[in-house]
Amino acid sequence: MNPTAHYFRQLSPKDFAAFGVNDVAYLKPVEVNGAQAVAIHAADGTPLTVVPDPAVAMATIRQNDMEPLSLH
Repeated sequence: MNPTAHYFRQLSPKDFAAFGVNDVAYLKPVEVNGAQAVAIHAADGTPLTVVPDPAVAMATIRQNDMEPLSLH
């Protein structure tokens, strides 16, 4: 069995929910005042900020030592 898969199966629901909270941020396309924008959310779904475009979102996330992932 894959050791990583075994590790994840051992996590409690609470631990799994917190996994990656400080390491991963999600980008989600949104509309603000009729204009397209990108919302940035923490791994647990907490809204962090909204920026004007994906390039700014990626730069913002990386400047905060996180890894960006896209939701669509």
